[in-house]
Amino acid sequence: MNHQPPPKILGIIPARGGSKGVPGKNIKDLGGKPLLAYTVESAKQSKLINRLIVSSENENIIKVARNLGVEVPFKRPENLAADQSGSVEVVQHAVEYMEDQGEYYDTVLLLQVTSPFREDGFIGRAIEKFIKSEADALVSVLPVPQEYNPHWVFEADEQDNLKISTGEEGIIKRRQDLPKAFFRDGSIYITKTDVIKKGSFFGNKLTYIESNPELYVNIDTMEDWEKAVMMVKKINS
Repeated sequence: MNHQPPPKILGIIPARGGSKGVPGKNIKDLGGKPLLAYTVESAKQSKLINRLIVSSENENIIKVARNLGVEVPFKRPENLAADQSGSVEVVQHAVEYMEDQGEYYDTVLLLQVTSPFREDGFIGRAIEKFIKSEADALVSVLPVPQEYNPHWVFEADEQDNLKISTGEEGIIKRRQDLPKAFFRDGSIYITKTDVIKKGSFFGNKLTYIESNPELYVNIDTMEDWEKAVMMVKKINS
C-alpha cells in the first residue's frame, strides 16, 4: 500500500499591535500570563507542526513571543497590520517569506490569539482529520443554535419583503428535519498552501472539526475579555 508522506506544516500565529476593542489585547495579562501564551502552549502540544512562527509588526509582541519560545523570523510590514488587513494576505506574506528563505510547506495552520482556549490535543486531532479527509482545508466550528439555522432565517429584499435566506420557497416545519449548520469559531484554520496562494482559506473541499462550546470565546470587545477572565477562573479552579 502506497502511503503519502505527512504534509509539511507551517504554524502561523498572527498578532498585530493595533486593537481598538481591547487595547494591547494580544499580550494583555489574562490569568497571570499574556493572551498570546494560551495559543502558543496549545500549538506546542502538537508534534505535527514542522515550524511555528508569530507574525507581528509590534516590537513588544515580538519580544513577548520570543520570551515564550516562539520564532519571529520577520517583522510584518505595516501595511499588513492595519484594521482592514486580511488574514489571507498576512498568511501569504509569511509563506512567501519562508519560500524566499528556501523553506517550502504544503500546509498552513493558522491559530488566532483571540480564540485562546483549546482542549488538550485539539490541534493534533484537527491536523489528523485534515490529512485523512484529503480536503483543501479544515476549520473549527460550533453548531448554530436551531432558531438561527439558515433554513429558518429570513432576509429582507429591497421592497422590505422577507424571503428564506437559503432561497427555498417553503420553510422546513419540523425542528428535527433541519440540517446541521455550523459557524466558524476562529480557533483553527488548516489550508493547503496552494489554496492560500489563490487567496482563499477554504478551497473547493472544506471539512471541519467541532470545538468544545464550553471553551468558546472570540475576544474582540471588553465584554469578550471579561468573559475570558471568568472562563480562566473556572478553568483554573
